[in-house]
Amino acid sequence: PCPRLSVVLRIFLCPLGRIPGHPWGTQSQRRGLMALPPQPMEGPPKLKPLVAVGQVTSTPDKELNFRACSGLVREAAQRGACLIFLPEGFDYIGLKAAQTLSLAEGLDGDLMGRYAELARECGVWLSLGGFHERGQDWATTGRIYNCHVLLDSAGKLVATYRKTHLCDVELEGRVSMKESSFTNPGTEIVAPVDTPAGKLGLSICYDLRFPELSLALRRAGAEILTYPSAFTFPTGSAHWEVLLRARAIESQCYVVAAAQTGQNHEHRTSYGHTLVVDPWGAVVAQCSEGTGLCYAEIDLNYLHRIRREIPVHAHRRPDLYGTMGLAPGL
Repeated sequence: PCPRLSVVLRIFLCPLGRIPGHPWGTQSQRRGLMALPPQPMEGPPKLKPLVAVGQVTSTPDKELNFRACSGLVREAAQRGACLIFLPEGFDYIGLKAAQTLSLAEGLDGDLMGRYAELARECGVWLSLGGFHERGQDWATTGRIYNCHVLLDSAGKLVATYRKTHLCDVELEGRVSMKESSFTNPGTEIVAPVDTPAGKLGLSICYDLRFPELSLALRRAGAEILTYPSAFTFPTGSAHWEVLLRARAIESQCYVVAAAQTGQNHEHRTSYGHTLVVDPWGAVVAQCSEGTGLCYAEIDLNYLHRIRREIPVHAHRRPDLYGTMGLAPGL
């Protein structure tokens, strides 16, 4: 059946004069309306911000890595991306802890200066996830920070987040990592930052396993969560996508995860599978094998509709969480 047909018949069968319920009123009033000049049409729908997410294979060669990353940034800028994400270890991945420490720089060093110039040149924001930073305590601790750096399109350093959860993992016969042996943990969560794509909450790789962080960023107003990563193959193949989708669903945020891929050096292979998840938990963009980019539009109207329809944030019960086992009244 054609529902529109019944509407048309009702209009034509009405007696002359007012059409019942019709906003144009009587026939003479309608003639007056017909004489009015046509109203200007609305402009084209507003474009949704486009983000680009990089997948790279960093090595101990910092210059080679910069050429690869800057090439991806320029390509994404030409495609119209306003915010470009690079993974943990975008600057380099060292062969051993001693090499990792020797190659580290401060935020005022040459490499970060080159990325600031690149952001200005391309007119884009850069999320640089997992910079090996020699902090102010380098001289006394001899340790570095795993630092997520956010640059705006003028090359200004807008925010820094230092990884709070360090990856100390021992999978017998497969993976052995002890990030805490040469890295200082960060001491604070950074408030979400207003970017051209939305309010961005910063974290790094292993932070993905801690939903408390994503929920804290959501409470602070985050609309996009980002997890720049260098997952190993055993952990990535088992947990990567399911954890990212879980963080998106529970926070009702977009989740953006740039990743290392392939053989970084003779002792390390990274999982890859760079992806973007929407607030419903659907994977909306993903990189295939090898280095490259994937793109996603950030639809904040869609995000806020999901939050209205399933208002889990308003339904949370912080008055109950953490109280199991306590005496009544505590």
